[in-house]
Amino acid sequence: MAHLQGQLVCDMVAYEGADHGRVNHFLKVYAYARTIALQEGLDCQQQEILELAAILHDVGIKVSEEKYGSGAGKYQEIEGPPIAREMLQKRGAPLDWIERISYLVGHHHTYHDVQGMDYQILLEADFLVNIEEGGMPLNDKMRSLFKTQAGKALLRDLFGG
Repeated sequence: MAHLQGQLVCDMVAYEGADHGRVNHFLKVYAYARTIALQEGLDCQQQEILELAAILHDVGIKVSEEKYGSGAGKYQEIEGPPIAREMLQKRGAPLDWIERISYLVGHHHTYHDVQGMDYQILLEADFLVNIEEGGMPLNDKMRSLFKTQAGKALLRDLFGG
């Protein structure tokens, strides 16, 4: 299903248009998520689902800004899953994958009751990029959200965390 990743990257680039910041953001989250997952030993299906979710995780920002005047996480979690679902259906993704990816897109700003390594890794990858981009402060609370050994190592190596 690696071809699905390539298709979705192209779909997201077309969807975001000339917003290079958003394109670069999802590509960095995708790269970190892939890296962490490979080091943590996710099985092939979990790896694929995570990588697709990382590509699509912020797909709800554009609609949130249009609809609510804000791209805040709570709005992304509302607006993102239907768009992700549509993109995945268009590309023929398996239904069970679509459901999990939509769940991850709809919870990637929810930091409690994290269910599954794919969810944890998506949060960590997004945190790494948000810290680097200046969207989140690195503090003790942020450090405590990192649970995987690979994510903690990246945080430490990148930010002295």
